[in-house]
Amino acid sequence: MAAPHVDDYLADRGPDDADITSHDTYVRGVPHATFDRLRADDPVHWTEERDGSGFWSILRYDDALQVSRDVETFTSRFGIRLEEMDPEETEARRTMMELDPPEHTRYRRLVSKGFTRRSVEAYEDVIRQLAVEVIEAALEEPRFEFVRAVAEQLPMRMLGRLLGTSDEDGHKLVAWGDALLGNTDPDFTEFPVDLTDTEAYRMVPFRSPASIQIFRYAQEQADLRRACPTGDIISQLLEPTSDGRPLTDLEFNNFFTLLVAAGNDTTRYTITHGLWSMLNHPRLWDAWKADPALTPTAVEELLRTSSVTMHFRRTATRDVELRGKRIGAGDKVVIWFTAANHDPDGFVRPYRYDLARERNDHMAFGRNGPHLCLGAWLARMEVRLVFEELMKRVDRLEPDGPIERLRSNFISGIKRLPVRVA
Repeated sequence: MAAPHVDDYLADRGPDDADITSHDTYVRGVPHATFDRLRADDPVHWTEERDGSGFWSILRYDDALQVSRDVETFTSRFGIRLEEMDPEETEARRTMMELDPPEHTRYRRLVSKGFTRRSVEAYEDVIRQLAVEVIEAALEEPRFEFVRAVAEQLPMRMLGRLLGTSDEDGHKLVAWGDALLGNTDPDFTEFPVDLTDTEAYRMVPFRSPASIQIFRYAQEQADLRRACPTGDIISQLLEPTSDGRPLTDLEFNNFFTLLVAAGNDTTRYTITHGLWSMLNHPRLWDAWKADPALTPTAVEELLRTSSVTMHFRRTATRDVELRGKRIGAGDKVVIWFTAANHDPDGFVRPYRYDLARERNDHMAFGRNGPHLCLGAWLARMEVRLVFEELMKRVDRLEPDGPIERLRSNFISGIKRLPVRVA
């Protein structure tokens, strides 16, 4: 039986002097060598920006945990991306993610019941059937592009079930979501924020015209649910919050936009990263296929190594010292999850891809703070079921051409992965 690990799954970790703020850097892959050097030499690192005020990079696992959990000192209220917004923009574009407790909790409770572990377990048969349909459709051809054929399809269709929308509408939602989270990639938007003038869209999420289209769609769906509530997530968002008042139209639109942006792309890229890793290291595939008992730990290792959401930003609310560095009130503080998830102080041999890794308290979902990813259990299940059903039907997949990566310093994603059935 093949060993369930690869000792150095990233032999090429990129340059050790990369510009970690540049979207173009990540087209060539995550510059792990640069993060390794900074984490070892200057783990609370002042990072200059070409079009910003600069920020503190948090690179070690323990520090990332501390900053994530201390919402009084490190707030989300001024944005979670590197972009700096004036007060008017911040208020217009605010979602649940740009709030701290107790306001964050009020929003989250609207839909959180549908995303608990117990609730997600009740969806397993539905998700598995969707996975089977998607995979069998893809396997009708001996060669296919994995992202479009499989990795994108399952999260899209499951999101539609949760929202109460159709598969046909799902294709529109995916395209709009790509334009939001891929708002720096010309393949996904005609208005990449750092390459074109997006001033006309500064008051909508992600500075993207796709947000305007999503807003219109959201209001159409809201009108339908007000006339006939169906119990889906859209209906839940229209109910009064814990303080007895419903969301305003702007709050509803922004929340819906967040669900569209986050409900497909991150899971898609996690699944794709997992397959890409196994295409490069077939013995991982062989080990997992031969021993399905590896599945729970294999999924967690896949999540750790992919670290699809590479960073979240916070803003310091007061002067504070961290590892001897004085962080000033108002400074941007950026938690690099991808660096924390490869910190040898947090993980034994972090560049060993170990499907049987026992201690794996990764930060792919944020890690037990108030901003822990709402869809964590759903993402885990979708990843698990895709690989379970794929391994039942395929002895091996092989690369069938070069991959293409997302142009983004925020989301680490392979946007094209051509494969063939061996």
